[in-house]
Amino acid sequence: MLRAASAAFLLAGPAVAGLGSFLIPIPQAVAADTGPFVPGTTDVPVMPGLASAESEPLVFDKPGGRIVQAVLSGAVPRQAVLAFYDQTLPQLGWRRTADRVFVRDGEELRLEFQQAAQKKAAGTAVRFTLTPR
Repeated sequence: MLRAASAAFLLAGPAVAGLGSFLIPIPQAVAADTGPFVPGTTDVPVMPGLASAESEPLVFDKPGGRIVQAVLSGAVPRQAVLAFYDQTLPQLGWRRTADRVFVRDGEELRLEFQQAAQKKAAGTAVRFTLTPR
């Protein structure tokens, strides 16, 4: 009984503290396509509205560190993508060192914006590149 009450308090804590408004729900379509994290990673969240633009990410796991490249796209403005990752990544231990560059635990994450595959396609495509630092 005490365990259930503690769990309920922990789950309700952000809402009670007024932080509930900062939570961004992930739409089911996005969660079904890519899961909660950028493909090939377990620690870089997918922004709601973005989905995998490639069938498979490029992933190398070597003794010196991992190398991951994945492309996500969606009908979201570029500035919204930048704002999401500028706000979210520091909460997960990533430190911004330059425009669209974050570091954490000997790794560097770069966000690079690409042209849409079709000129008429609306939206944003972003390449996530994770390399050892």
